[in-house]
Amino acid sequence: MQIARFTTGDDPHYALVEGSDLVVLTGDPLYTPLTPTGQRVPIETTRLLAPVIPRSKVVAFGRNYAEHAAELGNEVPELPLVFVKPNTTVVGPDDPIVLPSYSQDVHHEAELAVVISRICKDLPAERANEVILGYTAANDVTARDVQRTDKTWTRGKMFDTSCPLGPVLVTDLDVSDLRIQARVDGELRQDGSTAQMIHSVPELIAYASTLFTLLPGDVILTGTPAGVGPILEGQRVEVEIEGIGILGNPVVRR
Repeated sequence: MQIARFTTGDDPHYALVEGSDLVVLTGDPLYTPLTPTGQRVPIETTRLLAPVIPRSKVVAFGRNYAEHAAELGNEVPELPLVFVKPNTTVVGPDDPIVLPSYSQDVHHEAELAVVISRICKDLPAERANEVILGYTAANDVTARDVQRTDKTWTRGKMFDTSCPLGPVLVTDLDVSDLRIQARVDGELRQDGSTAQMIHSVPELIAYASTLFTLLPGDVILTGTPAGVGPILEGQRVEVEIEGIGILGNPVVRR
């Protein structure tokens, strides 16, 4: 099942994706049953939005693919390397990624994102599927130069527009071996598989829940495969994940 969040120029709505149509829902799938209103809207007449705006936080994991850690000269950490992005980092399909004024080396990072469905704390990994609403594509946009020089990753990872999500949320997906790619202006940059993760999705959710209370709508970013690289003003970056679709965003500088 695919869930979209969209607008036709008025308030955002949620819908089920059925072919080329959106079947509009009565409320937010995080809090209400999936009840259709009876209205159908052609997708081509709408603008897709980020499938979720976290009420609280984005919990992200770094260096969860060995080849990506190696390409930046890093060791694989013994424990999952975790950081938090505020919800102001989230934008949707076709929204601009705004390069921060303090960085001259901003990179794309294609990632599988997991949306949490309900409150959980200290959750065992074998129960992680109980708290997953669904999956979407993400781009953990990173100001690489300041990430290298700063003592924390705040400026490098947490600026506005640094977490595009979309295009839809998929609820019934086996994520153990999905192809994940990134392209810049059509050029293939990243081409990996979620099977290359060091820590699995259930393990990441369980670990995050030992650190934070996870809330409905929280997003877990699961790390990026090798091939990260720069994005420049005027380019377009796309993240494609098998079974989810293509998340595309233009790159701008203000």
